Amino acid sequence: MTAPLLVAGVGNIFLADDAFGPEVIRALEQRPLPTEVRVRDYGIRGLDLAYDLLGGCATAVLVDAARRGQRPGTLSLIEAEPPDGTVPPEAHGMDPAKVLALATHLGEEPLPRVLVLACEPEVLPAGDEDILPGLSAAVRAAVEPAVTALHAFVPLLLADPAAPATALGRSMENGPPHPAALPAPTSATAQDR
Repeated sequence: MTAPLLVAGVGNIFLADDAFGPEVIRALEQRPLPTEVRVRDYGIRGLDLAYDLLGGCATAVLVDAARRGQRPGTLSLIEAEPPDGTVPPEAHGMDPAKVLALATHLGEEPLPRVLVLACEPEVLPAGDEDILPGLSAAVRAAVEPAVTALHAFVPLLLADPAAPATALGRSMENGPPHPAALPAPTSATAQDR
């Protein structure tokens, strides 16, 4: 029988803060989630994750590092958009959008609801050729808060897989936006003010 909820750590342990997802999964070994939750470190195995998304779970929570223009170490809970056909599927990699596109391409049934527990990275190498194992201090400090957040909202998702994201803590971002990440006003917007 398939677990109703999948918690998936994604990321490359050799690419600095990209290892956030696998580190959170490792921390969950000390503080396990309820037994009806399937917890798995996918690393960079996007094809495995795509097939597991088609395995019948009602909800999936991907734990990943993601640039969102926040302070490094800031956690965000994001409702993933369903694939719209503009992102090409990719079997060899772990870009979550491409994994969702691949899962849609591989299966005929609808995908489960997908949430992303994202952590703002501080250090991500420019390319896969740069090996930088180990999390930055800011992202390392976010591992335990991420585990705590999962323990807070996973029971809500088990009780109601369609629980509104606001009830799960969508505004759980724990820091102000980084000013440089805010979009600059366009000339039309500036004239309208």
